[in-house]
Amino acid sequence: MSTLIQSYEQQYSILTAEITAKIGRLKTAHEDDRDQLSREIQSNFEEANDLLEQLELESRGSGGGSRVPAYRAELQRVRDEFRSAVTNNATYNIDPEEYEDWSMVNEQKQKLLDNTERLERTGKTLNDGYRAVLETEEIGAAVLQDLNLQRETIQRSRTRLRETDEQLSRSGRLMNTMVTRALQQRAVLAAVLLVLVILAALGVYRAVT
Repeated sequence: MSTLIQSYEQQYSILTAEITAKIGRLKTAHEDDRDQLSREIQSNFEEANDLLEQLELESRGSGGGSRVPAYRAELQRVRDEFRSAVTNNATYNIDPEEYEDWSMVNEQKQKLLDNTERLERTGKTLNDGYRAVLETEEIGAAVLQDLNLQRETIQRSRTRLRETDEQLSRSGRLMNTMVTRALQQRAVLAAVLLVLVILAALGVYRAVT
């Protein structure tokens, strides 16, 4: 699940970087290229919205925190910049070969650099989050391994207890058998002694009479 979320986030970062670059090209493009760039940017915005919807669904399924609201806000800011580039006639009708206002060019370059830096920071944040997820998965795997070892230890202890109980049961039965036999032997000896006493008494009686 986390790998799929990471994939969507990376695709989104690449796509927004591509949109930002195209907006920068749109501001200085020739008349023939502007319509094509505008259509490509609109298509990229639709693709970005689809990615955010998929990312939101996966984030809900994983039960973790979601960065989708921040991504939507960033996408809306880029969309506003695109609309500004389209509706700003002064910027839209620039001819790069006849352009003389270098301060405007520098401003556009600076905006593009700022957008690139923001995307880099976003990518770094995503990478940090991905590393944190990996570390959490490693910790979880270690805990599960410990639990499995403890479960195996408990199962072995239960097996030994059952074996010990069976041995005690067999010992108890053996003791009972031995006690029964000892009692039987005592009874036989007592009977023999009684017979001997009776015979001796009869012998003495006969001898006297």
